[in-house]
Amino acid sequence: MKKSQFFGGLPGSLYKRLILPIVRKANTKASQAIPKFELSEMHIKNAKLLTTREELLRILPQKGVVAELGVDEGDFSDSILTINKPKKLHLIDFWGSKRYNQNKRKKVEGRFQNYTENQAVEINLGLSTTVVDDFKDDYFDWVYIDTSHSYKTTFEELERYSKKVKAGGYIAGHDYIVGNWDGLVRYGVIEAVYEFCVKHNWEIAFLTSELNNSPSFAIRRIADYNKG
Repeated sequence: MKKSQFFGGLPGSLYKRLILPIVRKANTKASQAIPKFELSEMHIKNAKLLTTREELLRILPQKGVVAELGVDEGDFSDSILTINKPKKLHLIDFWGSKRYNQNKRKKVEGRFQNYTENQAVEINLGLSTTVVDDFKDDYFDWVYIDTSHSYKTTFEELERYSKKVKAGGYIAGHDYIVGNWDGLVRYGVIEAVYEFCVKHNWEIAFLTSELNNSPSFAIRRIADYNKG
């Protein structure tokens, strides 16, 4: 039997018969539990499609105060520093799971030691929804979310960090997709963004269109854009 016919150590036929129905049922239940809001023309009329999130970094406010929620090993943090050149970059992560562990935190600390010594980078250890209280309102020029991708957490991050973003600022984020097929995990990023925009009068400013890397989004207050 070919390797491609095995899933998680099980033959493909056994996986499809025993495991897949359970996963489908769980994901259907999770999907049904997520509120669904539809955007109107006002939420998308100024949206622009970009090729990559690196292109997005070139468009977002330069040399400002930035937060990255969910850092992993710091690869995208490095891109932010290189391309966007923020005056201050806050790296916010808990590194408290098996996949995202303390060894990765230590790697990030070593990787950005020169930046932390001159205070261009600050590592804020903790959950994004807890660390948010450490920042004053209207502090960030933009924020990038790349944490659990669940509906509940993403919506809470959007609501709480929106108060910390300056007028004219942005909230951006990764994994603007329905879910992770490899991990069979249902995300809630799209639904959280839609609901937040509808409830709080924000609009989609940019979407990226990668195939080899999940798309990103960036949103802004409609009132801020109209003032410009």
